[in-house]
Order: sequence, then structure tokens, then C-alpha cells
Amino acid sequence: MKERVDQLKRNRTLSPEELRLLLTDASPEEREYLHRAAREVARVHFGNGVFVRGLIEISNYCRNDCRYCGIRRSNRLAERYRLTPETVLACCEEGYRLGFRTFVLQSGEDPALNDELLTGLIREMRRRWPDCAITLSLGERTEASYRALFEAGANRYLLRHETITPDHYRWLHPVRMSLDHRIECLHTLKKIGYQTGTGIMVGSPGQTVDDLVRDLLFIREFEPQMIGIGPFIPHRDTPFGHEPAGSVERTLTLLSIL
Repeated sequence: MKERVDQLKRNRTLSPEELRLLLTDASPEEREYLHRAAREVARVHFGNGVFVRGLIEISNYCRNDCRYCGIRRSNRLAERYRLTPETVLACCEEGYRLGFRTFVLQSGEDPALNDELLTGLIREMRRRWPDCAITLSLGERTEASYRALFEAGANRYLLRHETITPDHYRWLHPVRMSLDHRIECLHTLKKIGYQTGTGIMVGSPGQTVDDLVRDLLFIREFEPQMIGIGPFIPHRDTPFGHEPAGSVERTLTLLSIL
């Protein structure tokens, strides 16, 4: 197993079967060897710095009805809100004073967040804080919209694919959503010039080890500039509210592999 970790560190890839074994058969000692190798790689590229992002949740309205998500459209118990541009700018001003140099605008897929509103907000953020990165996590949009937001001054976009397995994607998401369209959006973001991020939920309902292996291989092929993963956390007001949470141990193993 340690030889596989060394090979992964050296070549940045393993075969599907080797990845599967790393996820299922590694002993605690072997997992610690993997974590230690990952720390060594991270320090080469990032040192010991902690890079702090200012995450601003600008809306929790969403047109989608994903079965795992607490802000899904059909959750009538969610307390909905939208921040005004003035409130967002005030958050940025306070964050900049505190030392934040990356601002992330995140929301559900809220139809009220149109291009006119967002481009105006992003231009003002870029004008006031030209030395800051502006990251967006606003879901699936058209190519024209992505391009308009990029030209306004946004330079990073996070759009987690959640799972690359079609049947699993259909289990997690409503019929109107398409894995093919999600992947098309990711390629569009890269083509436009965004630093593009993707990622997965670990331990989401119906997920298998083979699904995770496929996700690792997809991420390796796509080569995103950002990867966001975390354990599935059940929300009580969703169809998956009584499902078990994802494993922290497996999440850490995947983080080390990535």
C-alpha cells in the first residue's frame, strides 16, 4: 500500500483498482503514511500558510429541488433571504479591513440574481478592491452569463459536479437537471478563463466506492484549479434527512489522494 502512495505522489495517478484499494483496504498506519505524503506535497506548493476566504451567502432561494439540499425549492420551512448589493459591499469592506483578500459570492440558483444585478455588483467590488480575488458559486448559468460575469471582474468559479456517475446523479437531483449539462458548464467556465473548481459530497446517499473512484479519475482528467469536497451532512427537511452522514475518515483519505 505504501508503494502505491509513493507511486501516486510521483506520478499523480493510479489505476482504478489501486485507487479502490487505497479507499477500502488501507490500514490506519497506511492512511497516516498517505496523509503524511499529502502534507509534504501541500507544503511544497503552499508552505504552512492558511488562505482565508470571505464567503458571502447572498441568497438562499433556489429554483432546483435537489434531494439532499436544505434550500431545495420545495422546502417550505426554509427562511428565505436575499442580500442587497449594499449589504454585500459592506461585508466586503469589513472583510478587507480584517485582512480577507478573496471574496466568494455564493447562493442557490436564484432567478432574481440576473446578470445586470451581478455584473454591477462585481464591477463595484473590482473597482474598490482591485487586489482581491472574486470567486462565484452560483450554480448553472448560460455561457453568455458566465462570460458577462467574468468580463465584469470575477476570476474564479466553483461548481461541484457532486458525482460523475449518471445513475447516482439522477438519484440526487431532480429530473430537470442533467449531469451532461453540469459537465458542459465546467468546460465552458474553463474555456472562458475562470480558475475553475469542482468537487463532490463524500458519503452521499447511494454513493459507492466505484463512484468515488470514477470521481477521482474525472477530477484528474479535468484538472481543476480548485477542488471542494466535504462529507454529506443530512438536513432534516429533505428526503435524505434520516440518512447517515458521510465519513470524516474517508473524506480525509480522499483529500490526501487529491
